[in-house]
Amino acid sequence: MRHTLIPRPGREDYAPYYHTYVSKVPEGDLIELLVTQLEDCSKLAAGISEAAANASYAPEKWTIKQVFGHIADTERIMAYRLLRIARGDTTPLPGFEQDDYVSAADFNSLSLQQIVEEFRAVRAATIALLQNLHADSLSRRGTANGFAVTAQALAYVVAGHERHHIEILRSRYLK
Repeated sequence: MRHTLIPRPGREDYAPYYHTYVSKVPEGDLIELLVTQLEDCSKLAAGISEAAANASYAPEKWTIKQVFGHIADTERIMAYRLLRIARGDTTPLPGFEQDDYVSAADFNSLSLQQIVEEFRAVRAATIALLQNLHADSLSRRGTANGFAVTAQALAYVVAGHERHHIEILRSRYLK
């Protein structure tokens, strides 16, 4: 198994929208962060009751289950984009509408444990992918949702997106 340190992407490596996520990633080993996030996310979820997991903090906002499901879905999509770009595929990749995905998934019919187990599987696959990439494949550039993006930037988006939503869970749902 190879473990390449993944350098922080430049602003030219991703769409402006993703800066919110990339900026949340601290300096250090990204793969170690992804592993730590997985452990922390699992511990956080273990302390949430099913009743609380079915609640949202305001009307028209997602439930905790939907937030965890959204994190897993988005990571799966970003990892797929990362794989395609890292392998040199320059076919433009489409965007996705997060609210449509959440609505279609019916996360509230699942237990929080089921959703977190799915996230664990998705994160394990993302980590395995990143651990085995050659350093030169990380700088490959493709197009996703109409914007140029590098594989390394997508890795940072994965970590920052999870961090963004966990911060929201802690500040708005679990006060």
